[in-house]
Amino acid sequence: MDAIVKNKNDAETQIVAFKLEEEEFAINIHHVREVLKMTQVTPLPQSAYFIEGVINLRGEVMPVIDLRKRFELDVGERGEDTRIIIVEIQENKVGLIVDSVTEVLRLSSTEIQPPPSKIAGTRTDFIKGVGKIDDRLLIILDMDKILTTEEVISMEEITLSEQEKIGTQT
Repeated sequence: MDAIVKNKNDAETQIVAFKLEEEEFAINIHHVREVLKMTQVTPLPQSAYFIEGVINLRGEVMPVIDLRKRFELDVGERGEDTRIIIVEIQENKVGLIVDSVTEVLRLSSTEIQPPPSKIAGTRTDFIKGVGKIDDRLLIILDMDKILTTEEVISMEEITLSEQEKIGTQT
């Protein structure tokens, strides 16, 4: 029986794949804390256009971002498959609303291409790479660049403010 020999330089990356509209995206699994069914999100007045609001997850308040809005896609209907992916971005937990979570995959380094250089009218700085599996392309997001430093600070302030409100209510 022939043994499959892997090149030591051929590192594998485990990713969580999800859909927005008809496009497939992915996040390195190390950033993912959990995946939730869509739940009630409390809206926040005067927050950034892409911040849907906050959720209380087992006593922890965290902001929730609508990735469709963040990527300036059409805001679609939320359905049975809509999910909130809880991720860690620069040591902050944030929920990301996606159309559906499709699967967890392992990609070898040979299946991941570097992100395209500038595409007219498109921000590519938050793309870590493009995964190629057969005829599928997955846009792998760089979670540390999906939000600007100012947006991360804003998220921290939202979390602290809302956590304080909950603390004063108990």
